[in-house]
Amino acid sequence: MSPGEVAAILFGLFGVLVVLRVPVAFALGLAVVPVFFFDERLTPILLLREMFKSYNAFVLLAVPFFLLAANLMNGAGITDRLIAFARSLVGHLPGGLGHVNVVVSMLFAGISGSSTADAAGIGSLLIPQMKKQGYDASFAVAITACSSVMGVIIPPSILMVVWGGLMSVSIGGLFLAGVVPGVLIAVAQMATVYVYAKRRGYPIYARSTLKELAAAFVGSLLALMTPAIIVGGIVGGLFTPTEASVVAVIYSLILGLFIYRSVSFQQLPTILYDSARFAALSLFCIGTASAFGWALAYFKIPAALVAQIETLGLGVTGTGMLVALAFLLIGMFIDAIPAIIILGTVLYPVVEHVGMHPIHFAIIGVVSLAFGLVTPPYGLCLLIAAAIGEIKLIRALRDVAIILLPMIGILMLIIVVPDIILALPRWLMPRFVQ
Repeated sequence: MSPGEVAAILFGLFGVLVVLRVPVAFALGLAVVPVFFFDERLTPILLLREMFKSYNAFVLLAVPFFLLAANLMNGAGITDRLIAFARSLVGHLPGGLGHVNVVVSMLFAGISGSSTADAAGIGSLLIPQMKKQGYDASFAVAITACSSVMGVIIPPSILMVVWGGLMSVSIGGLFLAGVVPGVLIAVAQMATVYVYAKRRGYPIYARSTLKELAAAFVGSLLALMTPAIIVGGIVGGLFTPTEASVVAVIYSLILGLFIYRSVSFQQLPTILYDSARFAALSLFCIGTASAFGWALAYFKIPAALVAQIETLGLGVTGTGMLVALAFLLIGMFIDAIPAIIILGTVLYPVVEHVGMHPIHFAIIGVVSLAFGLVTPPYGLCLLIAAAIGEIKLIRALRDVAIILLPMIGILMLIIVVPDIILALPRWLMPRFVQ
């Protein structure tokens, strides 16, 4: 069979299974099974072999540990301290609580590495407060969901760990490359909040005194040190990303159990269980998606795609636009981790052919997939925020679209001017990032 015919079967069957509401992880595995009967050299047992092979990766241990660190930080009440600091920092701006929402998401992103943890932890605290203070429920839900996407863009990021492990890209370089896009997205969101506040008359807080700001900063300082420890340790060569995730867990435990004393030993089994449950879902997706990706490679589908795109004569910028569009579309329907394994591995030969830097490609993919967390029908962060805000998802879509527009503009800027994201890793990690 030709690569096109096999691709049609794989993606067609996968699409049908998703429409039938089969969980994505199972749909990926089931879609691969028929193609194993098309070639006498293939047997269904290869499906299991490829799944187990994908799990045999030391770097993937970072996924459950970063999830555990995020849950420990949430349980330790870190979010409350970050909110107090953000309120003293930007609460006096028009639409103060909206700005606080964005800044807290940016700070928490440097701790958790997970957008869903961000949406659940921050949303449960801020959405009810915003509604009580007169903010439209749709806006409160939309800004919480959209700001939570920074969780997988600003380091440490679980998506970047998976990407770097799969495609042998420096994870430290990816972490550094995510800093500028994350900050730019935060600035764009704060500008949008300002416009909303001026048009709708949203309330503000009184400006904090220097003493109040200093007290709030000191109260959140130990939490704010987390990204410095994780990213600084990786960039400085003190430990690997997996070791960094374990350090993050130990640090979170010390903060919660002994310093803040906001986590009890009785709570630990529940936190460990929740973390293990979410990690199992993610890792099972990695296994079936890896088998799906192996089938694509076996039937030379990426090579056929390179040949087709070569005829278009696209350069780095044109290919970047194509990559962003592909990830934005797939991110609307499936989770980011299987999307990276399936689409990332297929498109990697394409971007290599046009000379795109692998870190540039990774950041385009991660940012595009992050936006998929707030776009239906998948939109997991939007679903979480809407559930907390007790509104139907459709009510928040208009505000989500408005907030997303400048964020898409940031994505286009990253595609057109790659030096924006490559400058920091080239400066701090010149040996690993050329």
